[in-house]
Amino acid sequence: MASCNGGTMLILSSPSGAGKTTLTKKIQQKYQNFKISVSHTTRKPRSNEVEGVDYFFINHEEFKKKIKKNEFYEYAKIFDNFYGTSRDSVNELLKNNNNILFDIDWQGAQQLSKFKELKLIKIFLLPPNKKELEKRLIQRNQDNSDIISKRLEAYDNDIHHWSDYDHVIINDNLEHCFLQIKKIILSKENKTA
Repeated sequence: MASCNGGTMLILSSPSGAGKTTLTKKIQQKYQNFKISVSHTTRKPRSNEVEGVDYFFINHEEFKKKIKKNEFYEYAKIFDNFYGTSRDSVNELLKNNNNILFDIDWQGAQQLSKFKELKLIKIFLLPPNKKELEKRLIQRNQDNSDIISKRLEAYDNDIHHWSDYDHVIINDNLEHCFLQIKKIILSKENKTA
């Protein structure tokens, strides 16, 4: 069974639709010691999403209370909703010697990077091009055309943040992309062994 020493924090960021959630789930299946950091969000759940597995779904008022109480390592407003990483859930995973996977955007990665005690590996995923991204967003059939347009507009801003990351991978093929991520994890494991 593949393993990786506890305490590693792997951030996967990408423009919406570039495959980070699919890859996050593949990593968790391959590496049992990697646990997904479940974010809080004010977004309404999609039909296939499960409370506490995909997200903790809360309202705007509850989210703002958590911000005031400094309960997040990072949070960001994306489109019209907030997303945030709970300090308690991350610290609990670390206490149990788990590695943590973060499926977050560049804003969240920037905020997490300020905590120098966190051992972060930051990977930025990109689609081969904007046209392919549009095709994927339409095919996954989760958003209406207005949201897809917003996501495509955001892409132009998102891609400027690739230089904040340790690794940049073009997701032109899911299996090839996953192999590249495995190599990064293995390299980290060998350095800390």
